[in-house]
Amino acid sequence: MQRPNPMLDELKKILPAIAANAVEAEKLRQVPEENIRLLKSIKLHRALQPKAYGGLELSLPEVTDCVAALAGACGGTAWAFSLLITHSHQMAMFSKQAQDEFWGEDPDAVASSSIAPFGKTEECEGGVIFNGDMRWSSGCDHAQWAILGFLRDNKETGEKDYCFGVVPASDYEIEDDWYSAGMKPSGTKTLKIKPNTFIPEHRIERAKAMMSGQSTGFGLYPDSKIYYTPYRPYFACGFAAMALGIAERMLTVYKEMTQNRTRAYTLASSGKEIPPLMRLAESTHQVAAARAFMEKTWDEHKEFGEQKRYPTDAELAFWRTNQAYAIKMCCEAVNRLFEVAGGSTWIHDNEIQRLWRDCNMTAAHAYTDYDVCKQILGRSLMGMEPDPTMV
Repeated sequence: MQRPNPMLDELKKILPAIAANAVEAEKLRQVPEENIRLLKSIKLHRALQPKAYGGLELSLPEVTDCVAALAGACGGTAWAFSLLITHSHQMAMFSKQAQDEFWGEDPDAVASSSIAPFGKTEECEGGVIFNGDMRWSSGCDHAQWAILGFLRDNKETGEKDYCFGVVPASDYEIEDDWYSAGMKPSGTKTLKIKPNTFIPEHRIERAKAMMSGQSTGFGLYPDSKIYYTPYRPYFACGFAAMALGIAERMLTVYKEMTQNRTRAYTLASSGKEIPPLMRLAESTHQVAAARAFMEKTWDEHKEFGEQKRYPTDAELAFWRTNQAYAIKMCCEAVNRLFEVAGGSTWIHDNEIQRLWRDCNMTAAHAYTDYDVCKQILGRSLMGMEPDPTMV
């Protein structure tokens, strides 16, 4: 039974147009401008933006249901736009000064990111000097800002702090280097940061602070139901939602294709043979299980925020790893059907092939590596300290 979701109702009205652009989106290797215009017309980009700047502050289940539906129409569009949405949740944890700069002149502003800490910084008065080419910035063609990852010396502990710095689009150029097998429309290009870019202190936050309720902006919105929470579960929620939406679409397309399918050479009907029916049944169960599992997890995120309960390390370990397990189930379901979908599905613009490529791409992200997640959860279940090399 579908949960009430007015935003999802609005999204469904524009999904046919976005789906019609899917082949062209792959050729463009970025989200088409029409898709961005349509999604902004229903204000989906404001889903996790603070109400103080005109945002909607939707619950996580409302957002993930929308991301899943969008992924069924175009996986690459969902990948890029989901991150543009969730970065607004992360921005709400920065200082008020940073948020005023970010949304003050343009309330529709969004950020892409490149958060692997490959950037090089030097300390300077009032902030840091940043240098480096930052890869993997999905949706950057449609963003006005970028969130960058880097390591910074902590004078008190003597260790390195993983930090985020926010820079305007005027501080970088976009290198058109996104040539991928999957999620082609995500436009996950490289940001070439201008030499010696200055990032002021008020636009810098430690990742650990954002995971422990200690960021500068924590508590700015005491009446909100979505900001009393760690940033990372919201940032990562889109990956599982995308895999889920793609897998659900795969079930529909496979069923439609199989109903009228005939064998090559003999022209015998194969749509009602036992093996295809068994594969469809098992994949349907698996995708339904993935949705139920993720809905339970997303509902927990919502409940914790509403109750202003901060999750324990053990709860965070489950939230962190549940996403990857759901993606694993979705990929297995999709791959099971693709294996027997036939030679015609290997034609480049065939939807089934695109769904197969895009679904498996969701499992390739560093955050969704299930081998890493099994280790994280296993250590937590055994009461061991977290391995700092696995986040």
